[in-house]
Amino acid sequence: MQRRKFLTVSTLALGTISTAKTKDKGQKSFVVKSKEARFGTHTPFMGVNPNDLKISGKDTNGQLSVFEYVGTQKVGPSLHVHFEQDEIFTVIEGEYLFQVGDKKETLKAGDTIFLPRNIPHTWLQISDLGKLIYFLQPAGKMEEFFMTMNQLQGRPSDEEMQKIHAVHGMKVIGPPLSLK
Repeated sequence: MQRRKFLTVSTLALGTISTAKTKDKGQKSFVVKSKEARFGTHTPFMGVNPNDLKISGKDTNGQLSVFEYVGTQKVGPSLHVHFEQDEIFTVIEGEYLFQVGDKKETLKAGDTIFLPRNIPHTWLQISDLGKLIYFLQPAGKMEEFFMTMNQLQGRPSDEEMQKIHAVHGMKVIGPPLSLK
């Protein structure tokens, strides 16, 4: 009986040690300073507002990506849906109008909103300046989406926009919100 107990405890201990090494393998702490992007490449939203990657899906084995958005213009994305990612937005500065499904909410600094996958959503900055930190879980293809959009010369046609969104696990459902 002692031998069985020894083998069981030893096997469990080896499994725990092995798992701990696997989880930590290759992961290192890092800092991304304000106004910097994780790998040095900025991806401005609509060509103007900084939208910088802070934590990459490459850092988290595809589990999470984190972006910082700094708004200097009152704009927001088209009404769209993510098929495989949930999003979480926290307003750091300014005021934003969010639409999730048919429901609209105004968020101010310190407020957080959860946007579940498969639910159409959008947002609009309604203050002169604004700042958001947002998370995508799992990371999906948002990093690649922003890189693709950043490389375009001018606004794509509606058909091209749908193709770009589809390749990155999303679909445009309608126009962006407006202040009017």
